[in-house]
Amino acid sequence: MGRRHRKRAAVEERDIEGELDARTADHADDVLKELQAKRRARQLDGLIRYALLAVGFTLALWPGVCTAALVLGSIFTAWKLRVDRAMTFRRLPFDIPVIIFAAFGLVSIAVSPDPAFSFYNYYNLVGVYLLMYFFIGQNIRTASDMKAILKALALSALCCVLYGFYQFAFGIDTSAMKWVDGNAFPELKKRVFSTWENPNIFAGYLDIAICLALGLFVKMKARGQRIALALVMIALAACLAMTYARGACLAIAIVVAGYGVLKDWRVLVACVVVALGLFAADPALLERLTSVFTKVDTSSEMRFAFWESTIAMIEDHPFFGIGWGAYYLVYPLYDFYMQGAAGKEIIIVHAHNMYLNYMAEIGIVGALAFFWYFFGTMHLAFRMHIASPEEMEAAEAAARPPRATDLFDDNALDRELKTVQDSLKSAQPAPRWTLATGLVELGAWDSRRVAAGLALGIGLAFVSIALNGLTDDLLFNIPSSMLMWMLAALAAALSFFASPQEEHEETAKHAVPVNKSEAAAHVVTTGKPEEVKHVAATDQPEAGKHVAASSKTEAATHVAPTGKSEEKAKVPQAHAAAAASETAGKNGKENQAAETTDEAGKGDA
Repeated sequence: MGRRHRKRAAVEERDIEGELDARTADHADDVLKELQAKRRARQLDGLIRYALLAVGFTLALWPGVCTAALVLGSIFTAWKLRVDRAMTFRRLPFDIPVIIFAAFGLVSIAVSPDPAFSFYNYYNLVGVYLLMYFFIGQNIRTASDMKAILKALALSALCCVLYGFYQFAFGIDTSAMKWVDGNAFPELKKRVFSTWENPNIFAGYLDIAICLALGLFVKMKARGQRIALALVMIALAACLAMTYARGACLAIAIVVAGYGVLKDWRVLVACVVVALGLFAADPALLERLTSVFTKVDTSSEMRFAFWESTIAMIEDHPFFGIGWGAYYLVYPLYDFYMQGAAGKEIIIVHAHNMYLNYMAEIGIVGALAFFWYFFGTMHLAFRMHIASPEEMEAAEAAARPPRATDLFDDNALDRELKTVQDSLKSAQPAPRWTLATGLVELGAWDSRRVAAGLALGIGLAFVSIALNGLTDDLLFNIPSSMLMWMLAALAAALSFFASPQEEHEETAKHAVPVNKSEAAAHVVTTGKPEEVKHVAATDQPEAGKHVAASSKTEAATHVAPTGKSEEKAKVPQAHAAAAASETAGKNGKENQAAETTDEAGKGDA
């Protein structure tokens, strides 16, 4: 029996060891797989970052390269979502209107005069829009991502502006391009368009760039950064003036002046100064802009005719429109201006009005979904609150427990001390700003300020697109529409790491009281006289002080103000009452003992 038992025990021990080895091997395999997944995720992060930079830089320069980088980046993103457990799919704020817009655009293909062309145009454009929305919205998750795409866009804008200056300096003959009425403006011979193929489209792009720079200028506080952004805006405005695009110039003037009136009058003054400088440098620009109100050239006449024809299209096709991208096919049937020339000698590809164009091509419901997405993004960007470093510091100070050294506004002496502190701070000379200081500031952009400035700039940019959309359809141009979808996805991504205003209000609601009488009520005592904490009393003359010294230690002093908050001073008053009763009890015992002694003495006598 003993031998049989030993054999069975040996077999069980070998089984246990084998199972442990198998579990160890399985665990090692799991650890190895996890390490491989993390390494693959890091590799995908690098590829996605390169794709992000490529999309931002090439959008305005080489749209074809931008599209290729966008497709590759979207593939890498989908792959990372599958293999990286730390990355979850985001639901962006305006997914629903985007889906409705895409669905009605797809349905409109069925009613197009040329469904094959509409389908080809649809999947090339809407497909790129959706990829841009997906790629940017899913990958802008940190301040580093935000700054990377912003740097790429800034470098691209610099290239476009420099090329525009080159065109203006060395001459671009626009007489053969029919971008201006030669009879109405005989002195206007050149309009720059840089890499955008059309001055009006380039001007819309410059409007967006100015708005983004303005948003950053407003939110940044370092002098070197603000000077650099001001110079950038002046260069962008000068290049915009070289396009002679009336609608874009008036749109950006309304945006900047409106912000100056509503928020900061200094912005309005700067806008007026820059405008006067540009008019003085080029009188033809002033004549070009005032022609909107003083004369009617062929460009203005044609726009009114296009709008009339487009409204007729909408009345005949209100639900599903005339088909995605089919405007140039249908317009000859509604030609009220050129009397048959449209479609033969001249091709009219859009309505020169963003709102009418969408309603005509995909129907009223699809257009309303797009406007929901467009104006909802504008509202989101304006309402977004990203706490500045000062606000973060104030929130942290409000959340910490009160200290005896804190100064409060409800105390006269505290107010005087704060006044003295402020005067001492103002009396200290500010550090001298130098060019070296400015260069250092250009290398240190605070992430929260950049995010807040970018959100404001996107809101202003959407206002400029909306205003430009009244007289032109900037989104008909592929790079312009891709830029708009990129900015919308950026605004959606920024909303995920923005700090809502409600959060600050909730923090303030649950913060510790803000005056000393309430602070005294929040001091917790343990009941032991030697562990009682000292509370600083208010210095207001009307507030009486109740001080009760403990019998075990003189260092524990309780001060409770009366007249202001009787309920909040219960703890110190309770200790005072206890001490008083204890003292009274001792005195009573001493008196009773004295009386007993006297009576005993009388008896002996």
